[in-house]
Amino acid sequence: MFEIKDKFYLNGKPFQIISGSIHYFRTVPEYWRDRLEKLVNMGLNTVESYIPWNFHEPDRGEFLWNGMRDICRFIETARELGLYMIIRPSPYICAEWEFGGLPAWLLKDRSMRLRCSYKSYLDAVKDYYAQLMPRLAPYQIDRGGNIILMQIENEYGYYGNDTAYLEFLRDTMRELGITVPFVTSDGPWSEHIFKSGMVGGALPTGNFGSSAEWQFGQMKQFIGDNKPLMCMEFWNGWFDAWGEEHHTTAPEKAAAELDELLKRGSLNFYMFEGGTNFGFMSGRNGGNKTADVTSYDYDAPLAEDGSITEKYKLFKEVISKYRSFEEIPLTTEIKRKSYGEITCSARVGLFSVIESISEPVRSVCPLSMEDIDCNYGYALYRLKIRATEPVNEIRLENAADRILCYHNGEYLYTAFGDNMHEKFEPREKRAGGMIELLCENIGRENFGTGIENQRKGILGGVKINDHRCFGYEIFPLPLDEMQLDKIDFGREYSENVPAFYRFEFTADEPCDTFLDTAGFGKGCAFVNGFNLGRFWEIGPQKRLYVPAPLIKKGKNVIVVFETEGKSADKILLSDTPDLY
Repeated sequence: MFEIKDKFYLNGKPFQIISGSIHYFRTVPEYWRDRLEKLVNMGLNTVESYIPWNFHEPDRGEFLWNGMRDICRFIETARELGLYMIIRPSPYICAEWEFGGLPAWLLKDRSMRLRCSYKSYLDAVKDYYAQLMPRLAPYQIDRGGNIILMQIENEYGYYGNDTAYLEFLRDTMRELGITVPFVTSDGPWSEHIFKSGMVGGALPTGNFGSSAEWQFGQMKQFIGDNKPLMCMEFWNGWFDAWGEEHHTTAPEKAAAELDELLKRGSLNFYMFEGGTNFGFMSGRNGGNKTADVTSYDYDAPLAEDGSITEKYKLFKEVISKYRSFEEIPLTTEIKRKSYGEITCSARVGLFSVIESISEPVRSVCPLSMEDIDCNYGYALYRLKIRATEPVNEIRLENAADRILCYHNGEYLYTAFGDNMHEKFEPREKRAGGMIELLCENIGRENFGTGIENQRKGILGGVKINDHRCFGYEIFPLPLDEMQLDKIDFGREYSENVPAFYRFEFTADEPCDTFLDTAGFGKGCAFVNGFNLGRFWEIGPQKRLYVPAPLIKKGKNVIVVFETEGKSADKILLSDTPDLY
C-alpha cells in the first residue's frame, strides 16, 4: 500500500522516493533490463516513464502494444528488479517528443482544440484511456504490482486553466480502474502557473533543476506544510536543438544540487537515461525553428548508449548518504564495434522513384500532411505550369516547416524559418513544366500554447506570378518500411536533388556502433528498415547511435535519404560516439 499523508508511506512506513526517468520508447527493448539494472546500482528505488499517446495510437483506432511499445513488459522488468514505478500516461507529455505525445491525426479535424474540455478531444482521450488504463491497472501496488503513483496531464499550468479538463482525466482514470494516488507537476516559481495545474485529489509536485530550498519553499506556500515535497523532474542536464550548442551541466554542480534536494524531499531524475529520438519523433520547443536533435542523451548520468558517466558516479555517492543499497550484477553484454568505412553501392533520385513508392492524392487546393494521413516525414507537392507562362516569382502561403522548391527537377530555393513566406524570384525565367515542392515536417512543437498550430505541409496555397495555382498532386512520404522496400535503385540518379543512397556491410557479430554521415547535408538514415532518425550537417550532433539489436549477423543494409543534394561516397560506422 502506498499513501500520501504528511510524507509518502509505503506499507505504513515513511518512504523517500528516489526515482529516475527511463523512456522505454527511446531505448530498444533488448536493453531495458540493462538500463534498469544500472538504475538500481546508482541507488534508486523507483523508475518513472511517460507513455506517449502517438506512439501507441499512430492512426485513430489502431493501437500498438508490442516490441518497443510493450509497456507492460517494461513494468514487469522493473518489478523483477525490485523497482517501484511512477507512470505519467499522457495525453500530453511534452518530453521533447513529437507534438508532446499527442497524435497528429487529431489535427485532421480543422476545428480541433487541445488540452481542454473540447468534446472531440475528450472523446479521443477516453477511447485511448479505455485501451491504456486496463493494461496498467493490474500493475498497481494495491494489486500486488509496483506502480505507486500516476500523474494527471503534465505541466498543465504552463498551458491553461481548464480545471474541468483535469477533473475529466482524473475521473476517467478512476472509472477505468486506477486506484493509486495521483500527482500533478508544474514549475513552482509562479503561483498562477503552479495553481492552474493543480486539481483536487492529486498531490502537486515541482519541476526544476536547481535551488531546491527556494523551490520547495515556494511549493509549501501553495500546497501547505502537511504534504510531502517532491521534485518530479530534477533537470540534471538538458536537450539540444539543431544549429545550437550542445548543453551540459557540470557533474559536481549537479551532484551538489542533488544533495540539497534529498535533504528536503523526494525526487525523480529527469533524465536517468535519455535515449534516442528514433524515427521522426524529435519534438520542437516553442519558438525553436530547427527542432531537437535525434540524440536525447540529455547529459544524463547514463549516456544515450547506456555508458556510465562521471555524473552517475557522483550521484551514486550522494544517494548512498540517504539510503543503503546493494549492487546487482549486470546481465546484458554490450559491445561496441567499428565496422569501418562503407562504400555506397547504389543511389537513386527521389523524383525518379516517387511515382513507384507513393500514390498521389489529387486535389484542386493544397492539403496539409494531416489531411492526406501523412503525419510524419515528408510530402511532395507537384504543380503543372502552363507552357506559355514563365515562372517569374514564387510565394508560399501558410506553409510549414521546411520546403525545397524545384522547377523541372532543378533546385530553386529553400523556404524555411524567416523566409518561409517571402517572395522568391528565379534568376532564369523558364516557362512551363513542373514545380515540385518537397515539404518536411521537422517536428511538431511539444511545449507552449502554439501546439494547435502544428499542421504541416502547404495549407494555404502556392502563388506563382502573384496568382494562386490550383491542381495538385500530393505524394505522401512517411518513408516507412513499405516505401523503402519499393525503392528501385536501378533508376536514374541526378546530382543536387533529393536522393536515396544504399550501403551494405557484413557483421560477424551485432555490436553497438555509431553512424557518421559526414559529407551528407540533411536527411534521415535507416538500418535494415529501422528509422534511426534525422541527421543535419549544422550539428551539434555528428553521429547517430545504432544499438546492436538493430544489426543482423551477416548482411546489413543502410539507406540514407538526403534532401539537400549533398552526398559522400562513403559512410563510417565507428565505435566512438563522438556525438558532438
